Amino acid sequence: MSWWSSNRELASEPKTSVPKGLFEKCGNCAAAISVGQLLESLWVCGDCGHHLRLPTLARIESIVDEGTFVEHDESLRSEDPLEFVAAGKTYVQSLQKQWNKKGPESAYISGAADIEGIATEVGFFVFEFMGGSMGSVVGEKITRQFERSLKERRPAVVFCASGGARMQEGVLSLMQMAKTSAARSRLREACIPYIAVLLHPTTGGVAASIAMLGDVIIAEPNALIGFAGPRVIEQTIGEKLPAGFQRSEYLVEHGMLDQIVERHELKSRIARYLRWFSDGQV
Repeated sequence: MSWWSSNRELASEPKTSVPKGLFEKCGNCAAAISVGQLLESLWVCGDCGHHLRLPTLARIESIVDEGTFVEHDESLRSEDPLEFVAAGKTYVQSLQKQWNKKGPESAYISGAADIEGIATEVGFFVFEFMGGSMGSVVGEKITRQFERSLKERRPAVVFCASGGARMQEGVLSLMQMAKTSAARSRLREACIPYIAVLLHPTTGGVAASIAMLGDVIIAEPNALIGFAGPRVIEQTIGEKLPAGFQRSEYLVEHGMLDQIVERHELKSRIARYLRWFSDGQV
């Protein structure tokens, strides 16, 4: 009876819970990882090596040399030329919800920075902002980045992580595929290198344009990369897709990517390629 009484006392005590935001669950091995550990490991699971989604601002810090990043075009804001409404919510309301959050105020951040001392025009898709979808502002920022790269004769690097074109801007978002691709072609004509880094996920109109136009195309491990989703493709062709279809490892085996690079090695590997393009030294 004393055992029963003591357990009743314990059961009556208020339960404590782990505060939100202290731990993240690995999507591969289901390990619980403290945010402190993730910050030290660049959001890579220490148990299985799975690459969790790295916040964009943390990625910028991991890639560019400290104190060298100068953001450009940060004042550009999306508008609602189509007066788009879905499920009773306007596009403006969706944008305002994103702007009210703490963090980047656009789906793309670009600027000038050094990568291991090499002057570069670098850009980052912000997946936290509406899935990194490419609307008019994103397309304009990428185009301006390439134009600065051409003017200053600096190499361009783009980190892609996107769900594709932004549906709320309709055909205006689809036009960004051609717009950014044309700007990229001018870099090729001027023999200025462009490196595309594909992150998880890189899909839709982004995958169908600038993501696959790099002089060097590299990706993080196990990143989902493709135009349409696997289920849509299976329904269209009426066949079962191979295991690992549209993942980095499958794509590099079939010649769609040049290399898979672990997150901890990305900065040094990009710098190596940039040196190779500039003077042949690796």
